[in-house]
Amino acid sequence: MNGNPVFATAQAIARLVTTVAFDMKVVGKQHVPLKGGALIVCNHQSYIDPPAVGAQLKRFTNYLGKAELFSTPWSNWLNRGMGAFPVRQGEGDIGAVREAIKRLKEGAALVLFPEGSRTFDGELQPIAPGVGLIAKKAGVPVVPCVIDGSFYAWPRGRVIWRRYPVRMMFGPPMKLDHLKATQIVQVIDHTLHEMLTDLRKQVSDPSSRLYAPPRRFAMKCRPTLPEAP
Repeated sequence: MNGNPVFATAQAIARLVTTVAFDMKVVGKQHVPLKGGALIVCNHQSYIDPPAVGAQLKRFTNYLGKAELFSTPWSNWLNRGMGAFPVRQGEGDIGAVREAIKRLKEGAALVLFPEGSRTFDGELQPIAPGVGLIAKKAGVPVVPCVIDGSFYAWPRGRVIWRRYPVRMMFGPPMKLDHLKATQIVQVIDHTLHEMLTDLRKQVSDPSSRLYAPPRRFAMKCRPTLPEAP
């Protein structure tokens, strides 16, 4: 267990909120190592994802956060206290990549959303190549994680979240540093797609503990997505 009071407090709040507001249910938490370096890679559907993932782990967790979240003394103190460090999105921030590798080599757990930004339609977006370099250089286990439902709970363009069932699945750790960085990206992409498909099947299966019964309010709140040109 972690002894950081800022992180521990935020984790307890996040666990309570995600359970009450989103009926959060999770499987596979035992796959996350309790100590030693571990890179947790997860798809990114909404602002809910980082605290939702962190709330489920039994150890202090590091994050990469966009630089704008560190723009004031208060937000800088809070985010760093919760294990986050800044990355300049869209600029190939080598400093952030080096910091991620350093923390992993020192035995930290790092949660990374390799799509780089939130999805526009609830589906997985292309995986950024940086995750392959981080996994290759750090040489730590890569733990895949998928989350579903958070897109409908808080999609892009919506000011505040709304109630909607959210489900999460962690997969077995993968040792990938023997592969080339480009191959690591391909493995992560394939694994996350397969896991997301499996998660959605379980959410629709009444015999699964991840089952989310159809709810009228949930169906009504699904956003109308733009048609493809």
